[in-house]
Amino acid sequence: MLYKENWDAAKNRWNAYWKQANTGRPLLCLIGIKPDAERLPEKMQPANLYERYRDAGQIVARYRHFCDNHVFLADSFPNLSVDFGPGSIAGYLGSEIVFHDDTVWFSHCVEDWKDFPDLVFNPENKWWKEHYRLIKDVRALAGDDFYIGIPDLMENIDILASMRGVQDMIFDMVDEPDEVARRIRQVSDAYFEYYDRFYDLVKSGKDGGSCYTVFQIWGNGRTAKLQCDFSALMSPQNFRELIQQPLREQARRLDNVLYHLDGPDAIKHTGALMEIKEIDALQWTSGDHGPDGTLEDWDVIYDQVRRAGKSIWVKVYSGGYDDWIRGAERVVMKYGSRGLFFHFPSMPEEQARRLLEYADRNWSDIEGTFTW
Repeated sequence: MLYKENWDAAKNRWNAYWKQANTGRPLLCLIGIKPDAERLPEKMQPANLYERYRDAGQIVARYRHFCDNHVFLADSFPNLSVDFGPGSIAGYLGSEIVFHDDTVWFSHCVEDWKDFPDLVFNPENKWWKEHYRLIKDVRALAGDDFYIGIPDLMENIDILASMRGVQDMIFDMVDEPDEVARRIRQVSDAYFEYYDRFYDLVKSGKDGGSCYTVFQIWGNGRTAKLQCDFSALMSPQNFRELIQQPLREQARRLDNVLYHLDGPDAIKHTGALMEIKEIDALQWTSGDHGPDGTLEDWDVIYDQVRRAGKSIWVKVYSGGYDDWIRGAERVVMKYGSRGLFFHFPSMPEEQARRLLEYADRNWSDIEGTFTW
């Protein structure tokens, strides 16, 4: 790639990470800001929401500017996310997509599931056509200079909640559990109609490698992040009955699977998730503005992940540079360097290189103290 050195070595480490077999230090997303970095010129600032989200030329130009002013160290790599919001399948299946400066919403379009058509792939849906065409255009403009991430499609009941509304979905689970289960199966069936078409657009030619939106993950073959944020509102029994099997079936059709566990109320489902052997790694988010993934309180999650023989994905952001190193080092020393990935904030290039040198020297081939 134009903006990444030693990419072949990083790819080998990524493929080993999914198998908990990487050697040396943990994998690191480490992006340095060049000393002479220039701010985005005014002429490249999006003048409106169309230019921000839907103008291929503008989107690629802004990302090239980012790449020109940053260095991708360790296992980070240049990749551009072209999302129509989190859970864009909702738009393809009937919701209107509403763009804002800092977020994207999906309008509620279901009054009663009994009156709503089956949720199936519709090649004529306007949002699908536009999103597919946009990513196709972006891919052509990017060439092989950087990856284009598969967009944040999302799945299962999270899509239904976007289309129906969270409160109504809670009532539906009580009043119409069979209908909810049927609709979840429909979303699961439709998912790969969309995923596979995007994958064929963005995969790399030699190895079929792909990356998934903002999670900075890469792997040979079909790579994806799965989730069920609605699970925070579900009992463990509901989750097992409605969500566990669709997630298992979905993960079976993918090659590299990261599960995104979001918020304290979702922790109760960790055990059920770890029973899905096709999930390769877990990423924990403590909720809006919560502490980062290195906090000792989260070991109750990571312990279960390690017992299940899966990899861990940790986002580091609490405090400053020295805190980032201390927090990450605590995790390394407990869980070892294999099957471990840290996502650090962007930082000055000098700091990033210093952190990488420290990790190579102090975090390589660590067995960890955790035993089971």
